[in-house]
Amino acid sequence: MAGLPMAGLGVRVAQAWQAARSVMQFGEFERDGDIRRLRRAADVADLRRIARRRLPRGCFDYIDGAAEDEISAARSVAAYRGWQFRPRVLRDVSEVDISGTVLGAAVPIPLVIAPTGFGRIAHSAGELAVARAAQRAGIPYSLSTMGTRSIEEVAAVCSGRKFFQVYVWRDRALMADLLERSAAAGYEAIMITVDTAVLGRRERDVRHGFSLPPKLGLDTIIDGLTHPRWLLDFLSNEPITFSNCRGASGGAGADAVALADYINSQFDPSLSWDDIEWFRDRWDGPVMLKGVLSPADAKIAADMELDAVIVSSHGGRQLDSAPAPLECVPAVRDAVGDRCEVICDGGIRRGSDIVKALALGADSAMIGRAYLYALGAAGETGVDWLLDYFVEGMTRTMRLVGVRSTAELAPDLLERV
Repeated sequence: MAGLPMAGLGVRVAQAWQAARSVMQFGEFERDGDIRRLRRAADVADLRRIARRRLPRGCFDYIDGAAEDEISAARSVAAYRGWQFRPRVLRDVSEVDISGTVLGAAVPIPLVIAPTGFGRIAHSAGELAVARAAQRAGIPYSLSTMGTRSIEEVAAVCSGRKFFQVYVWRDRALMADLLERSAAAGYEAIMITVDTAVLGRRERDVRHGFSLPPKLGLDTIIDGLTHPRWLLDFLSNEPITFSNCRGASGGAGADAVALADYINSQFDPSLSWDDIEWFRDRWDGPVMLKGVLSPADAKIAADMELDAVIVSSHGGRQLDSAPAPLECVPAVRDAVGDRCEVICDGGIRRGSDIVKALALGADSAMIGRAYLYALGAAGETGVDWLLDYFVEGMTRTMRLVGVRSTAELAPDLLERV
């Protein structure tokens, strides 16, 4: 008789275990660390948090930081929260078409990968990983002059649409060479960045003593030791440098420090609209202007018959207290009409942000920091995840607001909060 209570307890435990099993599902252990990390991510903010843990502080702050008090960078993201939807219902959104066009050619989602410098501080594959992901997604990839993979290296791994970003630098021989190489490698268009008469003051980099290319000083090694996977990735690959500018006439080519000093000397405060004509004389394909915030400047670009203006504040990394690009889109659209495309660059964090940008008059949107967070969080797999996230978010948003295609997006879909 003394054993009956224990036997009864055993039955109850077994019953409880069976009940628990009926509502629990045990998944297999995922060996791929990138995929494991992404399973904990729900949005771009999560990718940012993961990247912050994985990257040395100086590298993360180079990606995440902006000019001075970082007002412009924060404003670019916050601007999307200043608009709310006015959804329609009973619209039969069983079929939703999120496709659009970039430079007149169809894309499955109206999104462009922005040019960003130094992708390899986030992951050793750097620009190559992002270009491959862009090709799989069917969207254009933009390579920066300040990239850590060359024009030819990117072309070798990406047969998709490619744009090349250029600055208006003093060394015109170097600029002409870059244009010739881009054309030979099959790049479709050039993107001239015009908001860099001088470089902005990025104070996080100043505080860290962070330099480009990164130099392995004692502080870097100590920071790297607390991020051993990044450090191993960094040390087991070729040195990071300005791949497109090797052999520059004033930069000592192979010497990364001398090359960095040379490039910093190339930004020219005397740049003007006449300089844009110099590029047009040497490039047969489409020309885009990146860094336009004023409708007056956008009108000049349209009058010059440029193919697109990119409404951008350089991620808030140049002029602090500049307006949010999203807020400039309606006036820019009014200024150019249908004479050139309008691309909204800045603060995109969700598919719903792309919908808002298009509703306000943009033809497409462009992302920069978001994919660097993804690259730092989970490499190429992270960038794939991010682009799928934008597709899913844009599709879901359009269904919820009662819009069946991007052609139906219009300002009356939105109102100020």
